[in-house]
Amino acid sequence: MEKYIRFDWAMKRLLRNKANFGVLEGLLTTLLEEKVTIRSLLESEGNQEDEFDKYNRVDILAENSKGELVLIEVQNNNEYAYFQRMLFGTSKLVTEYINRGEGYHKVRKVYSVNIVYFSLGHGKDFVYHGKTEFVGIHEGDVLELTPFQKQTFKVDRVSQLYPEYYILKVNDFDRVAKTPLEEWIYYLNTGSVPENATAPGLNQVKEHLKLDRMSKDELMAYYRHLDNIVILRDNIFTERAEGRAEGRAEGRAEGRAEGRAEGRAEGRAEEKIAIARNLKSLGIGLKDIVKATGLTEEEIGKL
Repeated sequence: MEKYIRFDWAMKRLLRNKANFGVLEGLLTTLLEEKVTIRSLLESEGNQEDEFDKYNRVDILAENSKGELVLIEVQNNNEYAYFQRMLFGTSKLVTEYINRGEGYHKVRKVYSVNIVYFSLGHGKDFVYHGKTEFVGIHEGDVLELTPFQKQTFKVDRVSQLYPEYYILKVNDFDRVAKTPLEEWIYYLNTGSVPENATAPGLNQVKEHLKLDRMSKDELMAYYRHLDNIVILRDNIFTERAEGRAEGRAEGRAEGRAEGRAEGRAEGRAEEKIAIARNLKSLGIGLKDIVKATGLTEEEIGKL
């Protein structure tokens, strides 16, 4: 199965180009279950060029054809207060995109789409949707809009006026992709597009996000990014493992630590070898491969 550029790298480097809006539109159309057209991209934290942010997280802020705001964020690093971060991000958008003195009817709808590559919270599903509803304490009924409010705001439910949150826990996806949303999750998890995929936007992924479309320099930077991701996830695993090891016998803990260290070193070595093989197959020079992977010329020559 052909490999494609990881979604977070594409967001940083490719999907800000209007010609590639179809990829984002396809993801949002599939997730929100309604046709989404992106009008423009707005300023967001994803424009930062901090070295850590390049592989830890990236975001895009889009405005759709309805004037609604859609914040798409990819997060690679474990963050225990990520739920509060989601709240802060949407609250900030609500207040930033209304002019002083305007009426509250000018508050804009915000969608927060969070693609997380770590274990966020505790649950059995891999896609979660959050929205605001007001439920009667005594009667259990959901508070509804009046006919005048529905006509004025052009929505049917109170929840449509408030920010909505989507969490895609892509690492938890371990099944055959049968629906358009599952096809998207599969791509986000593996970097591959399922055969005969029908989800909106995945045809654009096949067309625009192929690895062989990247220049030599772009490809080397991309593989360094993948290496950083491996190290980052390894650090997360190590932190969890060390936390579980607290309180156990010191001798056994040291033994496990040594085993983890050996396993991490072996995993990173295998990752570098895989990257070197890919670069070599694309005809990239030996010295460039040495710089990109840290392997010796002799090691690369044996591949």
